[in-house]
Amino acid sequence: MDIVVQCLGAVFLLLGIVYLLKPNVVKWLMRFFKQGKRMYLAAMVRLALAVIFLVAARECDVSWVIVTFGIIFIISAVLIFAMGLERIRRLLDWYLKQPVFIFRVIALIVMAVGAVIIYSA
Repeated sequence: MDIVVQCLGAVFLLLGIVYLLKPNVVKWLMRFFKQGKRMYLAAMVRLALAVIFLVAARECDVSWVIVTFGIIFIISAVLIFAMGLERIRRLLDWYLKQPVFIFRVIALIVMAVGAVIIYSA
């Protein structure tokens, strides 16, 4: 199961690299999830990631880090449901107006999270 977590960490790392090189990919994804009820799909993916991380945590080298990410994924999914679609759309609209520099900083954070997950698994 720790291999699954390592693979997910690698996916985060690769996504961060793509986001760093092509910030418009992030903007496209935000616009995609903003339409209709697709944001609920994002919440379900976060819940699935939370379950994977929490179940796999005991097999990982630094389990408290993996548990922490699992809890963060649960909180983020619950927030999507609690805030509602309209508030999330307004938040995404605000985020989409930010300069490219902000998207690149977020990409670096995503890369760091991927690296930490790989190291911790």
